[in-house]
Amino acid sequence: MHTVESSYSAATAVFNTIHPAGEPWVHTVRRGQIFRIVDLEGNQAVDTLFYNAADPSERYSLTHTIQAQGALYLTVGTTLMSSEGRPMLTIVADTCGRHDTLGGACSCESNTVRYALEKRHMHSCRDNFMTAIAKSGMEGLAFEKRDVVSNINFFMNVPVTPEGQLTFEDGISAPGKYVEMRAEMDVVVLVSNCPQLNNPCNAYNPTPVQFLVWDGA
Repeated sequence: MHTVESSYSAATAVFNTIHPAGEPWVHTVRRGQIFRIVDLEGNQAVDTLFYNAADPSERYSLTHTIQAQGALYLTVGTTLMSSEGRPMLTIVADTCGRHDTLGGACSCESNTVRYALEKRHMHSCRDNFMTAIAKSGMEGLAFEKRDVVSNINFFMNVPVTPEGQLTFEDGISAPGKYVEMRAEMDVVVLVSNCPQLNNPCNAYNPTPVQFLVWDGA
């Protein structure tokens, strides 16, 4: 896997926060700024969506992104493309080396199908996304349920088998690993720091993450 370390220091960040396990987070990152997500304790799945801050109907698109780079997994050099086929962010540093864009977000329905009927009530990323939309006003923008689309799972390991099936495996990240992106437009970032207790991708143990932003060169 291709990994690249960043030249940015946390001491010079204009934004720096520790975000608790299992909770949603919303923030706007401006064009040219550098946005970093740190996997503080390792193997934490960070379910993330991006929206054009000026027009939320334009949002991250897994199909445009995969088509543009000709590969399934996200890492250094990947440009995250919008539903309008425009660059939203570019991954410029990555010490993990692989991030999933196929597995989607956990929900009460998927928890029931994948694990057991008694898991239906459990806290999920879909719930987090909906809570953020309902409570925060999403940075002053009018988001709706239909705006929650296919997401990125940073630090999550979802291999594709030779038969074309997806499997959810042990994570390949570790404490302190991070991914860093340069915003190519003003974007609203919507994160569910996954509360999943049944998935080996986060070692059955949701943990905090860190978000940092720099103004860029």
